Amino acid sequence: MKTKRIFIGLILSVFLMAFTMGMNSCTDGSKEGSADQVQANASKKLQSEAQRQVGMPNITNFQQRKLMKMIQELCDQSDLITYTYVKSEYTGRLIFLGQSVGYGVPFSAQFTNPERIVDTEIEGGVRNKVGDTGEVQVLPQADPNGLFMPTSSSATWIMLVNPEDGKFYPVYIETEITVSPFKLIYGVEVIKKLENQEPTWAHPIK
Repeated sequence: MKTKRIFIGLILSVFLMAFTMGMNSCTDGSKEGSADQVQANASKKLQSEAQRQVGMPNITNFQQRKLMKMIQELCDQSDLITYTYVKSEYTGRLIFLGQSVGYGVPFSAQFTNPERIVDTEIEGGVRNKVGDTGEVQVLPQADPNGLFMPTSSSATWIMLVNPEDGKFYPVYIETEITVSPFKLIYGVEVIKKLENQEPTWAHPIK
């Protein structure tokens, strides 16, 4: 009988220790959660105080927005004549490539949305399904030419004028280019002087 009591006492002790450890872990977790909440509330108060003292920038002219509108309207002109230069990988000089139309189109630009949302059940060919789980997935979408364009590329399409017939043709360029609405003569020299290097000139336009 005495042995049975000792065995029951040991079992109760084990359960009591397990219960105490569980309560401590819950208490520690709640303390950690409350500490995170305290930090979050303190950050909100600091942000509110910063907003009260500083406020929003006093923007009255919206100059950057106006410039962006001007740039987009300029790029939309169909008769905009520009001058395209390529950068030499050996000398760093700008070399005149030719007259062009517009500012070029990045090779990675897509005509359509590069992604599409599909119903995985319908796309997978499920027929006569009882219910719709609503599961969707974002998949790549090909351009009208059936190709999947790269998400990024250093190449550019430039519409260059052919000196022989005066017509414009698309030219694929992978090197670094500079497109300007006017002829560049002195621009590179200024940059080089700031770097304390020998002045470098753009190729003269004839």
